Amino acid sequence: MKNLIAAFVTFALILIGISAAAVMHGNNREDKSGEYAVSLNEIQKLIEQGDTDKAAERTEELRKEIASGENTQAEHTVPIMCGVCLIFMCGVAVYCRAVIIRPFDRLTDFAERVALGDLDTPLEYERTNLFGKFTWAFDSMRQELSRARACEREAIENNKTVIASISHDIKTPVSSIRAYAEALDMGMGADPEKLQRYTGIIIRKCDEVSKLTEDMLTHSLSELQKLKMSPERFSLNEELSIILDDIAAGRGDVHFEKPLFDPEIYADKDRFAQIVENLVNNNRKYAKTDTDITVTRDERMVYMHFRDYGGGIPDEDMPFVLGKFYRGKNVSDENGAGLGLYIVNYIAEQSGGKVTLKNCEKGLEVTVSLPAAGEKSASI
Repeated sequence: MKNLIAAFVTFALILIGISAAAVMHGNNREDKSGEYAVSLNEIQKLIEQGDTDKAAERTEELRKEIASGENTQAEHTVPIMCGVCLIFMCGVAVYCRAVIIRPFDRLTDFAERVALGDLDTPLEYERTNLFGKFTWAFDSMRQELSRARACEREAIENNKTVIASISHDIKTPVSSIRAYAEALDMGMGADPEKLQRYTGIIIRKCDEVSKLTEDMLTHSLSELQKLKMSPERFSLNEELSIILDDIAAGRGDVHFEKPLFDPEIYADKDRFAQIVENLVNNNRKYAKTDTDITVTRDERMVYMHFRDYGGGIPDEDMPFVLGKFYRGKNVSDENGAGLGLYIVNYIAEQSGGKVTLKNCEKGLEVTVSLPAAGEKSASI
């Protein structure tokens, strides 16, 4: 508003200046009144001398001179005033076009682009512009809409990933249930002690399926972005032995070399079980060899090493296999979604650890690090 008032004051001063110039020009014309008085005295003297013819001639000349002066003044004043008005109107029009109409047109075009979904093109603004604050508000709205869209896309993608991950993890306990059920069907549970052990494992696996199903339902309803983590302190050797006993299914292809020390870690037990089960089942599915598990530690972390003796992972696939939905070139015809290593890596990172892969002379070694008890991850 201040700029608009200043512009009109400027145009008004210009108009006053030009008008003053026109008035001064008219005053110059009025200075000739003295010459007219002299001419009238001459005419009067000629009449007194009886020279009426010359007095009449001089009177006619004076009349023409006066008429000529008035016409000339009118001829100059009218165009000047018209020019002043025209300049003023043009100035106001140009100013309104530059300061009001063009910025408003830009706002209109910007609003149309936003309505069509273009949230990447910024709207430049100037603080001195009449629409400066309004323009800034529009561009801030665009940025907020862009961030909201990005968050929405990420939430949808994360929700899809979580659902796919849980769906993938349901297959593991179902496979164990089937294996033990087949063992019972083949009469391997004739011994009461073995029968009780097998049925106990089947019940625990059914409970795991129930928990995973609840996770899937929760995420589908609330569109959570992450799996729920409930970390606690527990013995790695004890928990790992229980998990391996559950997934052994009488195969004897998993060998856990218990360390002389008993490390305690701080993690979610259910998610820890998912890590172990995913890695063991990956080895069974792709390497098709025995799995050796060893444990090491340092001051802060505990490391689980899962070693198979298959063909390993091609070097060109190594940077990508921890990504979701990525499958190596050597998976042959095995069915899968490319989520096993992604889930392991995701849980490890959320627990404050990480996953590293190393091709050995024969086979692959997957190392999962988790924080030792007392070293809680900042992300938990």
